[in-house]
Amino acid sequence: MSENRTHSDYLQKAAFYDLIAQFYKYSFPSLHMQYYLKHLKYMNKARNIIRTNPPMVQDEAKIRILHTSYDSPSIDVYINGNRMIRDLPFKNVSTTLSLKSGNYHIDIYPTGNMVDSILNKKITVVPGKSYTLATIDSMKKMRMLMYSNHPMVPEHEAKVRFIHLSADTLALDIAVKDQDVIFPVVSYKQATDYLGLTPMTVNLEARKAGQMTVVLAMPKIQFKANHCYTIVFLGLSKEKPELEYIRIME
Repeated sequence: MSENRTHSDYLQKAAFYDLIAQFYKYSFPSLHMQYYLKHLKYMNKARNIIRTNPPMVQDEAKIRILHTSYDSPSIDVYINGNRMIRDLPFKNVSTTLSLKSGNYHIDIYPTGNMVDSILNKKITVVPGKSYTLATIDSMKKMRMLMYSNHPMVPEHEAKVRFIHLSADTLALDIAVKDQDVIFPVVSYKQATDYLGLTPMTVNLEARKAGQMTVVLAMPKIQFKANHCYTIVFLGLSKEKPELEYIRIME
């Protein structure tokens, strides 16, 4: 695990080392070069963040739809009366859409059926922000929750969060297999904070909160450098579809 650093953090460090390099430019050429190389190092780190996490157009927001309503068929998603997503199956996330900032009306229908909507939702999006909109519960009681995404990752690092969307599953502890809990008592509908990681492959498990009883094993999950992940728990503990997880890259 490592400290999260932003583009501005690296630029500040680069400016600091450039200032010291200029101070020694004529009096100590070797020190000038030493600090100038540090300046270049942090400038390259800042450029790499921009390369791997290109900034969004600031008057737009990004949204994606995550379908976790466990007994629902595939869905069509309409935004302000226009079909924007077609035939999105359970356990899947849509492509990312760009929206101007403002208010929108979302209607969800079973795929190919515009007679009766199964969800109506008004949302407000903010420029420069990214959101995951998740359908939850059964089709008859379908709701939509809105989660903010923070996909920027420091150079050569990874990060992950967890979202609990299994309607009949009690609170979970997220832990390394047979070891420490990393996120305790994650309740239904809750999203954890993001956890910064060194790139790795690790065995994780979801346990009953406060116990060692494993509810769901998550073996050999790989977290690659310069990627941000969301792991979502969905399905049901007591009925079908059975409890499982999906991993989404942001």
